Amino acid sequence: MDSSLYLIVALGAIVAGFVQGLSGFAFGLVAMSFWAWTVDPRLAAVLATFGALTGQVIAAVTVRRGFDRALLLPFVLGGLVGVPLGVWLLPRLDIPLFKACLGGLLVIWCPAMLMARNLPRVSAGGRGADGVAGLIGGVCGGLGGFTGAIPTLWCTLRGLEKDVQRSVIQNFNLSMLLVTFSVYLGTGLVGVPMLPLLGIVALAVLVPVLLGARLYIGISEAGFRKIVLGLLTLSGVALLASSVPILAARAG
Repeated sequence: MDSSLYLIVALGAIVAGFVQGLSGFAFGLVAMSFWAWTVDPRLAAVLATFGALTGQVIAAVTVRRGFDRALLLPFVLGGLVGVPLGVWLLPRLDIPLFKACLGGLLVIWCPAMLMARNLPRVSAGGRGADGVAGLIGGVCGGLGGFTGAIPTLWCTLRGLEKDVQRSVIQNFNLSMLLVTFSVYLGTGLVGVPMLPLLGIVALAVLVPVLLGARLYIGISEAGFRKIVLGLLTLSGVALLASSVPILAARAG
């Protein structure tokens, strides 16, 4: 492998690890903004899932938050259905088109939420709607470790408090990423040639995740909401930047 590949993988993991430690999600989305240009999509999916899983384990130990089982369960059950579906879709789905659709949603919706002074809480749908958000998160996780974006957006719409949202997303991501990576292993997507890159990712996320988690502790409720929505918006921009040129080239 080209030495530049190792550098790009390490840089993406460092930045994504810090963001994940701070927000509790977005490792895959941030890492892909670095990796989408040079890393094979299937390899990038494995690296993003592994890096996000490693970061979540570190963050879970650093930022310990109890969780409400009744609140978390629908997300997890939905995610368990979604992960195998996402893994099945990975070699079959038009990934650039998927990224463009997800990126467009985030770029349009999140700034609107960010600019709204009094964001109304969404209470409709109950636990069933939470399960659907978990299902979509699971599918996105199977497609490349994007487990947290949609559930985080949904928790923000629900108006959950900072620590409650963190506990839901942190535990949901941890469980979904573990399942996703296990499925990757079981289906042979993780090969021996990937091991050096997996080692680089594991080392690269360690310190940034700890730094991000330390900053999270001192953030206010309003500040946390702005950070989450801002990160989701930037993630959407990154997804569009990596997918729209490919779609435009096809159309041309």
